[in-house]
Amino acid sequence: MSEHLTVVDHPLVQHKLTLMRDKGASSAEFRQLLHEITLLLAYEITREMPMTTRAIETPMEEMDAPILAGKKLALVSILRAGNGMLDGVLELVPSARVGFVGLYRDEETLKPVQYYFKVPEGLNNRLVIVVDPMLATGNSSAAAIDLLKQAGATDIRFLCLLAAPEGVERMKQAHPDVPIVTASIDRELNSKGYILPGLGDAGDRMFGTK
Repeated sequence: MSEHLTVVDHPLVQHKLTLMRDKGASSAEFRQLLHEITLLLAYEITREMPMTTRAIETPMEEMDAPILAGKKLALVSILRAGNGMLDGVLELVPSARVGFVGLYRDEETLKPVQYYFKVPEGLNNRLVIVVDPMLATGNSSAAAIDLLKQAGATDIRFLCLLAAPEGVERMKQAHPDVPIVTASIDRELNSKGYILPGLGDAGDRMFGTK
């Protein structure tokens, strides 16, 4: 994952994303689609996990077979919308440790304010995947990654559903060492910091709070 940005243009990802964007999608449909897309995106973001081999016996013979090396990954959700992506990654990597970063956006300044931080120990020995459906201004994401680096994380990747060009640029400036995997780069942000054409507020649509 040397590229700073990977857009997953797989037909199933793009099809499901269109269904999610539709304002007529119910919360249940939105959550299910997010789960399915996250599985597909997680497949991409874990592509270069380190491997080793282990001696096993198949029903036919002994062999040295490939297996993941080292400690398993740590999955960190940016609350609250990031929680909608946890299950998709955990379905692929059920042994992952899970952490949470709570940030809310000050509506006046659009700057992130921290209210919660709890992450697994030993982040310096783990691949850390940060999940949040929307990379909008990039301020919250950059702040969350600042906190994770302070906690010892050195190998971090960022997984999102949608990204705005402004958010990608902000992340590139703040954390050029953190690759981003997303399903779409949308056109722009509006004056309130929402992605256009986007899909609205992912948390509200996921949890039915609007």
